[in-house]
Amino acid sequence: MSADTLKELTRILESRKGADAESSYVGSLYAKGLDKILEKVGEESVETIIAAKNGDKEKIVYETADLWFHSMVMLAELGLSSDDILNELARRFGVSGHDEKASRK
Repeated sequence: MSADTLKELTRILESRKGADAESSYVGSLYAKGLDKILEKVGEESVETIIAAKNGDKEKIVYETADLWFHSMVMLAELGLSSDDILNELARRFGVSGHDEKASRK
């Protein structure tokens, strides 16, 4: 998934905020609120972990795509975008993971 794909998905997710819950899955998530969106992120996280534990590469890809998708719905609900995450990842380049973690304390 390229940054362009993430940006396009972000744009689509934003456009679905007012969508009819009956005709749009994303619209139905927004209508149910943050708790339901977070529930889906948790559900997809668990499914991704199980797929990884089982070593099923096809299932890992499928479940990770679901996890990324629902995480992006969460970001959009909270007024954030994929750019916010990509910028944070870019900030961490060249920084030791140990040093970065220590800087958050």
